[in-house]
Order: sequence, then structure tokens, then C-alpha cells
Amino acid sequence: MNLRRLKAVARKEFLHVLRDPRSLMMGIGMPMMLLFLFGYALTMDVDRVPLAVWDQSVSVESREFISRFRGSRYFDLRISTDNYRRIEQAIDVREALIALVIPADFATRLARGETAAVQTVVDGSDPNTATIALGYAEATAREFSRQVAINQTRRAGLNLKLPALELRPRVWFNSDMVSRNFIFPGLVAVVMMIMAAILTSLCMAREWETGTMEQLMVTPVSAAELIFGKLAPYFCIGMLDLLLCVGVGQFVFDVPLRGSLWLLTLLSLLFLFGALSFGVLISIITRSQLLASQVGIVTTVLPAFLLSGFIFPIENMPLPIQTVTHIVTARYFVFILRGIYLKDVGMAVLWPEVLFLAAFGIIVMTVAIKKFRKKIV
Repeated sequence: MNLRRLKAVARKEFLHVLRDPRSLMMGIGMPMMLLFLFGYALTMDVDRVPLAVWDQSVSVESREFISRFRGSRYFDLRISTDNYRRIEQAIDVREALIALVIPADFATRLARGETAAVQTVVDGSDPNTATIALGYAEATAREFSRQVAINQTRRAGLNLKLPALELRPRVWFNSDMVSRNFIFPGLVAVVMMIMAAILTSLCMAREWETGTMEQLMVTPVSAAELIFGKLAPYFCIGMLDLLLCVGVGQFVFDVPLRGSLWLLTLLSLLFLFGALSFGVLISIITRSQLLASQVGIVTTVLPAFLLSGFIFPIENMPLPIQTVTHIVTARYFVFILRGIYLKDVGMAVLWPEVLFLAAFGIIVMTVAIKKFRKKIV
């Protein structure tokens, strides 16, 4: 490989990218737009759940019970009503996700030491959110019930026996359990995959469509020199996107980077090499910008969103789909990013993923060089 010819091809591609605002927009503007859009809009946190209450008891005890929900950050009391019709209407129009119906004998039953039943009506249209909201409500009710039992025991003059088992949870790695800290590293992988696949899938096809490939063929530039030279500017754009992503995560979204920035950069280069190589391979095979962009979206962007574990847990997928995810490179990079971002793990843990990314990049680049022929078909 001649470095002088490689440098000349890289310089040509750099000039083309710098003079084409659309390429810069796709390479830098679009990833940043996606980063901010998904960073602000995509969240799995369920809090401030809209709540409706029908208090039939209107007693000190019922007001104390409602105050437990009102004082929690997980609930937002929106509606107080006196009939089921209003509750149904509120749930239909999404004014409320969950409703409490406190019976008229609530305070009387508590005073007698009996079990008081409180009806909970939940909108099950979104089962995920409904399950989490119902869990919050059950936890709040259990805490209130525990406090009532303690008060009754004390009033009866009995010794308060401590429970035999007390659970003291300790959360590692994401102690505040903020979903953004989990989503953002995966988002970085998706953004880099989109940038790499879309841009490089067009670079070779563009030469064929504009007729400049014939001019390159009569030069002594080899296939490897041409491909590596064309990858150079997109490699730089990819690293710029990575630095922007890390900076936005650190200073805009407050996502902590607990691991090594150098290790993150090194492994990102490895992933970027494989993604760019795959984009070039698509461009060489299709020779059409329209077809290359369509193939790039289907083979890289969609799997990165759906099959990488970025949003949907892979372990919850059917077994055939789980098997397919093993050929999705974004899956391995998402695992690497989350390990470095959240857990500060190193090569001792990440080496299987690193080995796959290295093998993928080498194989795809080799195939791309073999597929490229310096002849007009």
C-alpha cells in the first residue's frame, strides 16, 4: 500500500466532504439532532403518575392515606371526584392513569382492627407503565398499613416486635436508577452506527453515478488504497461525533462516565472501523446511492434500534430472535459502552465483544477489497 496515493485519495475525499454541506449535515448535524431528541424524549422512568381519588370515607384516616400518595414523587393527584363516571372519563382521556376508590367504612374498619379494602383502578392500555404504577401504589399502601399496625399496637399497650427480616437494598452502578444513564450509552452506539452506515454506503456509489469512478480506475491507486482513503474523512467525523456525544452526555444530560475515556475511545475506533467497512461494502455491491441508502437503513439502522438491546432487552425476545442478535455488531458495542459508562469494567470483562468487533471489521474490509474490481462492468 502506497502512503502517497492513500494520502491523495483521502485528501480528495476530505475536500469533497468539506465542500458538501449535506455530507456535513448528515455526519454531524443529524447525529446531534438524534442525540438531543432521544436524550430528552426517550425515558423509561415512570413518575408523576396522574392520579384520581374518590374518597367516600372523608375521614382523618382516608385523608392521611391520600396524603401518602400526594407527598410521593411517583404520583400527581389531578382529580378528586365523587362518582365512577368521572373516573372512567378521566382514564379515557388520559387525565388519570390510576384511580383510588376509598370505601365509606374505611376509617371504621381501621378503628376495629379489621382489613379495609381500597379499590385501585388502573389503565392497562400501556401494560408496562400500568404494572409499574400499580407497584408504586401497592408499596405506598403497604407502608401506610404498616404504620397503622404500629399505631394500633402501641395504643393497645403491647410490646412492638421487630420483624425477623429487614431488607436493606443497595443499588450498584446506577444508584439513582435513572433510565437516562442506561439509555444514553446505547444511544451513542445507535448514533455512530447511523452516521457510519449512511455516509459510507453512499461514498463509492456516488463515484459510479457521477462518472468519476472511471477516472479513478485509470490511476495506479489500488482497491485497498482507494477504500482506506475514502474511509479517512468519515473516520474523523465518527471520532468527532463520539467526542460530541461524550461531551453532551457529561455536561447536558449529566450522564456519568465511570470508566476509562481512553478505553472507550479505543473500542469506539474498533466499532467504527467495522461499521464504516460494512457501509463501503454496501456501496461497492449496490453502485446506486438510493439503493445503498435503503440497504444501509435496513441492515444497520433498524437492527441497531431493535436488536441491540438499546431499548428492548434481548433476554426477553423469542429464542430465534436472540440468535439473530448475535450477528448485530451494535449489540456488542452497546454492551461495551454500558460496561464502561456504568460499571467501569475493563478488557477482562469486555474481551469477547472486542474480539467479535475486531473479527467483523477485518472480515468485512477483506470482502470489500475483494469485491471491488478496477474495471467497468
